[in-house]
Amino acid sequence: MFPRGADIRLVSGHPEVYEPCDDSFALVDALLADRGNLLNHQARFCMEIGCGSGYVITSLAIILGKENSGIHYFTSDINPNATSVTQRTLDAHGVHAEIVNTDIASGLQKRLVGMMDVIVVNPPYVPTPEEEVSCEGITASWAGGYNGRTVIDRILPVVDELLSDTGWLYMVTLTANNPSEICLVMRRKGYASRIVLQRSTEEESLYVIKFWRDGVDDVQDKDITSSSLGLGSWFGK
Repeated sequence: MFPRGADIRLVSGHPEVYEPCDDSFALVDALLADRGNLLNHQARFCMEIGCGSGYVITSLAIILGKENSGIHYFTSDINPNATSVTQRTLDAHGVHAEIVNTDIASGLQKRLVGMMDVIVVNPPYVPTPEEEVSCEGITASWAGGYNGRTVIDRILPVVDELLSDTGWLYMVTLTANNPSEICLVMRRKGYASRIVLQRSTEEESLYVIKFWRDGVDDVQDKDITSSSLGLGSWFGK
């Protein structure tokens, strides 16, 4: 039986840190669904932007094999409480990542430009008043501004800088974020995309989308890509 990700019982917490929820579980389930491709990808550098409790980055390390010391993990969060909680979660699972308290990847871009083979992001995607985006504490984990896109639209160009030529991005989006438009934004930057997982809850419809540079296969079995499935049909269901 292959590893299923972090043990929720060992995930640390704090009143001002976002706890693993439906979106966190959806992202990890998407990584598990793509596990075969991730293992074949032979990543050397992986990163999570917005680590929160550390559940996702810990799960990624476990999925890829925490005993594989050849992979270097990085993670960031603007909330200092989140970086402390993530450290405890990593320690509880016996895995290591370099944790940085910063906004998205500020201060890391020059050092890590073009290096990341895998980036995972569960961004603040909830539509909120713009003034909430600049709030501190746990609000920063979900406040996404107009259409939930304010922070997402800041993350995309940073990811473009950080990804290696064969790098992959896994991102959680909400229907209200207009994910087809996000795919088009990334298409203009040269990325193909596909939905790895779609999940509907009582409150929202979530999509975990995988992006990779067009012309570089993301899978061994030639899975569906944005060029073979109309973007409108993806999100109109």
